[in-house]
Amino acid sequence: MHKENILEVKNLVKWFPVKKGLFSKTNSYLKAVDDVSFSIPRGEVLGLVGESGCGKSTTGRAILRLIEATQGEVLLEGQDLYRMGKTALKEKRKDMQIVFQDPYASLNPRLTIRSIIGEAIKLHQVVSEKERDAFMEELLYEVGLGKHFLNHFPHQFSGGQRQRIGIARALAVRPKLIVMDEAVSALDVSVQAQVLNLFQDLQQKYGLTYLFITHNLSVVKHISNRIAVMYLGQIVEISEKEEFFRNPQHPYSRALISAIPSSSPEIKRERILLKGDLTSPVDPPQGCRFYSRCPEAQAICKEVQPPHKEVGNQHLVACHLR
Repeated sequence: MHKENILEVKNLVKWFPVKKGLFSKTNSYLKAVDDVSFSIPRGEVLGLVGESGCGKSTTGRAILRLIEATQGEVLLEGQDLYRMGKTALKEKRKDMQIVFQDPYASLNPRLTIRSIIGEAIKLHQVVSEKERDAFMEELLYEVGLGKHFLNHFPHQFSGGQRQRIGIARALAVRPKLIVMDEAVSALDVSVQAQVLNLFQDLQQKYGLTYLFITHNLSVVKHISNRIAVMYLGQIVEISEKEEFFRNPQHPYSRALISAIPSSSPEIKRERILLKGDLTSPVDPPQGCRFYSRCPEAQAICKEVQPPHKEVGNQHLVACHLR
């Protein structure tokens, strides 16, 4: 049965001006996100993976309009966020939230947990003032913390506890979409597993939809339904999770999978080492952006940008050789 898409991203572009000279004149652009399109069905998790600097986090923030996209469309439940005025966007913000990477920087150190979580509840009038404390206590319970923590300050918590508070803050306005921006990468491995399990429990309980941004394929394998691979501002492959790990099509995807540590010493995986220089996002080639590092590159790859081709059931890859 086909599920409706809660999020549709169409031809999203975000270029940052590069200024030089005495008068800070813009002479080029850093193409952080360059013509990115994907969708997420309601209640599912899309894992967006790639190396640091590939544009994953910029994509997530542009979707939420935390930064303004250069062009493109972002449809949340069919409504284009980039066609909304300030008032309409403010009302829509309660449907979309983000959990940031750094649990130490994402919480205001001067505010108590009561103020941090209660601010959004008050702003969006989620519950009445009389019900607010009980609602916040229930939120803390949901993320594995006690109600007595409401009067504490962020410096009194560990990294894992702070991230749980960040999750409670995101849940406070009863969102439909949550962007997880490297939400477990700053945590210890043992704590990562606990927080990932918490994400899954909350998703099932509230029917949440996640865009899960990470560089860790082991993490994305655990939590995602589908996986999109990003390289230098563009999606190069997108597929169902099982199909992706069983039959990766793009040379970059294969290299990423080969780098996953094996859980058993008996399983030996041949590591694909990428050679060549990383292409600059300020001056990308007119052809495939992976050309300079691709072990299978041919002449056409340098000259012509590969279109997305369907190589299976909803399995798309941008590669001339597939």
